[in-house]
Amino acid sequence: MPKLKTHSGAKKRFKLSKTGKPIRGHAYTSHILTKKTTKRKRGLRGTVVADKTNAKAIKRMLPYD
Repeated sequence: MPKLKTHSGAKKRFKLSKTGKPIRGHAYTSHILTKKTTKRKRGLRGTVVADKTNAKAIKRMLPYD
């Protein structure tokens, strides 16, 4: 069986936790930041576990992580 290629976009956006759950960053942090409150921007800085409905697809795009 041939090697599988890692999805280039996915490897930049996701990583897997020790238990195998995909971790993602928050959206809405790249521009138009003046109207967003400091509290909101600070909350968006962290990472969260991706939704379980997308987990299978993300894991398929990251075969060796």
